[in-house]
Amino acid sequence: MRVVLVGAPGAGKGTQAKFLAEHYDIPQISTGDIFRANIAAKTELGTQAKGYMDAGELVPDDLTIEIVGDRLAKRDAAAGFLLDGFPRTVPQAEALDEMLANLETPLDLVLELQVDEAEVVRRLSGRRTCRNCGLVWHVEFDRPSKPGVCDSCGGMLFQRDDDLPDTIRRRLEVYEEQTAPLVGYYDKAGILRSVVATGPVDEVTKRAITALESVQR
Repeated sequence: MRVVLVGAPGAGKGTQAKFLAEHYDIPQISTGDIFRANIAAKTELGTQAKGYMDAGELVPDDLTIEIVGDRLAKRDAAAGFLLDGFPRTVPQAEALDEMLANLETPLDLVLELQVDEAEVVRRLSGRRTCRNCGLVWHVEFDRPSKPGVCDSCGGMLFQRDDDLPDTIRRRLEVYEEQTAPLVGYYDKAGILRSVVATGPVDEVTKRAITALESVQR
C-alpha cells in the first residue's frame, strides 16, 4: 500500500498517519523526520538541509525531493509507505510521480482528511505546550490535571504563536494557495479519496481504512 495523506493544518494527518502505518505495517514517512534523521547521521543531504533550517528558511524543493527519493529507495519502503507532509505543492507531486515511476512503485491512493476552518481553529488554538518537556496538551480535548501546568514534568504551559487564531487562519490561507491544488491534481489522476476527519479519532481511522481498502478490492 503506497499512500499520501493530504489535509489542512489541524486535520489530524500526523495522528492518522501513525495509526494507518501501524495497521498496514508500512513505514510512516514525513519530511520532518527525514530531515532530522539525515542531520543526526550527518549525511551530505542532511548537512545541506541543516544550513537552510538553521537560517530559518524553507528547504528548497529540489533538496527536499532528493531527500524523499533517497528515503523511498530504502528496503523497508519497497512493499509500501505512507507519506505525511509531502508533497506540499503540485510541482512536488509531479516530481514524486516521476520518482515513483523510476522505482516502478506508483501511488495506490491519496487520502484527503476534510475538516472545516472553524474546527481547525478550535483544535489548534486550544493547544498548550510545556515550556520544559515540550509535551502538548489541549484545553478541551486533553486537559492537564492543573490548568497551565504539565502533568508529566510540572512545567508551565504556554500557547505557541503559530497556535494563535489569527496565525492559524493565515496558515489556512497558505494551505489553500499552495497545497489545496493537490486535491484537484490527484482527483484528476483518479486516485483521490476524501474522508470527513471530524469526530472521535478511532471513527476517523475506520473511515480512512474503508477508503484505503476500496482500492484493494
